[in-house]
Amino acid sequence: MSLWTDKYFVLSKETINKFGDARVTYAIFMRRPVISAPRLGIKWLTDMAYRRNTKFDVDLRYPEGEWVGAGEPIMYISGQFSQLVDLETLLLQRIGPACVAAYNAFTMCSELPNVSFLAMDARHCAGSEMAEMMAYAASVGSQKAKDTSGATGFIGNATDATAHYFDQKSGLGTMPHAFVGYAGSTLRAAQMFDEAFPNKPMTVLVDYFAHEITDSLSVAAHFPKRVEDGSLAVRMDTPGSRYVEKLDPTVSYAVLEKHVPDVVRGYRLENELSFLVGPGVSSAAIWHLRDALNEKGYQNVKIIGSSGFSPAKCRIFGTANTPVDIIGTGSYLPENWPETYATADIVEYNGEPRVKVGREFLLRK
Repeated sequence: MSLWTDKYFVLSKETINKFGDARVTYAIFMRRPVISAPRLGIKWLTDMAYRRNTKFDVDLRYPEGEWVGAGEPIMYISGQFSQLVDLETLLLQRIGPACVAAYNAFTMCSELPNVSFLAMDARHCAGSEMAEMMAYAASVGSQKAKDTSGATGFIGNATDATAHYFDQKSGLGTMPHAFVGYAGSTLRAAQMFDEAFPNKPMTVLVDYFAHEITDSLSVAAHFPKRVEDGSLAVRMDTPGSRYVEKLDPTVSYAVLEKHVPDVVRGYRLENELSFLVGPGVSSAAIWHLRDALNEKGYQNVKIIGSSGFSPAKCRIFGTANTPVDIIGTGSYLPENWPETYATADIVEYNGEPRVKVGREFLLRK
């Protein structure tokens, strides 16, 4: 424990043991609005209390999934100073990032309430502890969106270890770009997967060869039974370095003009315009693929979008009524890491209110 906690907490613990213990109460808060996601932190704290043969009292002011304003104590934690002082570093690590990620996940699900989401954050995380924290946070934000707006939210994630947060027994996914390259063609990759897993739903990645439209139609034509029973989906993960097959800026504008003319007529920031008609997985690209599938009678083929689906991109996709069925994303991870910094201050010593000047707003009311 002492190897991973701030040194001044370790020295404080030794000094407290020399001069006498005190019962203290900590306030835990964030400097920005968040959604409360304290479960992993509280569980860790409970485990530490058990290991130390002591008891910590947690006064959770904002239960999991509740809005928390900037500077509002999420919880108060009371216990012996000597037992709590060296836990602060590791406790705060387990609270702040999860609360911000939950806020982001909630925003994304709320902007696209009829779209299903898959949590694909694991590869972007700094280790397995962070991966669990982010999956948990996505589940909290998702549930909040379900409760407040009836959103579909997150239906699963990419790894087995954290699938339980989404009421799944295992992670979800079909094929990466590496597998399509190995197969040599998009259709061959689909054939190989179907032969290996004939009873699993199949999502085919269609952007490897820059033939998103051609390959989607080819796969759909080859698997009429999957088209009929709805077990076929195509995933578009086109990089931002190029346009989807048969699209360019002019055609992209024309696609949106056909379906949602008002969305491109108002003022847009540069990044918003890129989400609509730019290269990569734009709203126009999804509309373009949907049109191509529908024209051939493949209305049952689902479209999955991935690549940079941040809260901002989800909002723009929502305004364009983009016909995407599922979004795979890890972009609910906090973008501005300093915003994840949770803070703790002691507000009571042996029952007497006392806090450093400037933090009086933390005192219990």
